[in-house]
Amino acid sequence: MRVLGVDPGLTRCGVGVVDGGPGQAPRAVEVAVVRTPADAELAVRLLQIAERVEEMMDRHRPDTVAIERVFSQQNVRTVMGTAQASGVVALAAARRGIPVAWHTPSEVKAAVSGHGNADKAQVTAMITRLLRLTEAPKPADAADALALALCHLWRSPMQSRLAVAAKAQAASGPGPSVSRGRMGR
Repeated sequence: MRVLGVDPGLTRCGVGVVDGGPGQAPRAVEVAVVRTPADAELAVRLLQIAERVEEMMDRHRPDTVAIERVFSQQNVRTVMGTAQASGVVALAAARRGIPVAWHTPSEVKAAVSGHGNADKAQVTAMITRLLRLTEAPKPADAADALALALCHLWRSPMQSRLAVAAKAQAASGPGPSVSRGRMGR
């Protein structure tokens, strides 16, 4: 499976591609950071992000795109820019028929470091080690994009099994009923 991970941002948008599967060691294919000038018009910045991400999608043909889910932060302007960058990436994937998966920062941190409140340095160190990179990806947005791809690569088989089980249970009808009466009557 090939996953394109995106750590969305308007100034710096991390994009990383990882290959892997059951019984295979994950392998980094490419990592990049799309930078846009803060003084450029918003539409131009979003276009620059879209063009670079689309180029990587077309070149690497991922099976899935994993995007970090935006959470509210103190700075509304930062949240808006991050959400807009996420939307552009999701749209580019949808146009190509590529499924999009959303992962929270704590899910990603837990997947690659073992706990959901790892700091950026810990995530970068683990990504460097897990993907057997010769040097740490820089800036942190690059490491975060690889972490998103790796998180999805590892979580998707379990999520698929749970979805199949839930669908099978729903198709078989309601389970046994539980009586709420008093026992021993």
